[in-house]
Amino acid sequence: MDGTKRSNIKIGSHVNIVLKEDQRTGDLTEGYVEAILTKSPNHPHGIKVRLETGEVGRVKEILLS
Repeated sequence: MDGTKRSNIKIGSHVNIVLKEDQRTGDLTEGYVEAILTKSPNHPHGIKVRLETGEVGRVKEILLS
């Protein structure tokens, strides 16, 4: 599913994000959404979220769990 639309992401969603330090390499980090940080309904680079582990990044993929 598309990670650029805020309406697709819910608290507890299983997602792959790209961390700020991994933007050049595109390495993905998997986890569950604790908080949605982007206020706008869309963002071209992905909605920014905080995972339950405390990591912050932009959603690239929403996984089916």
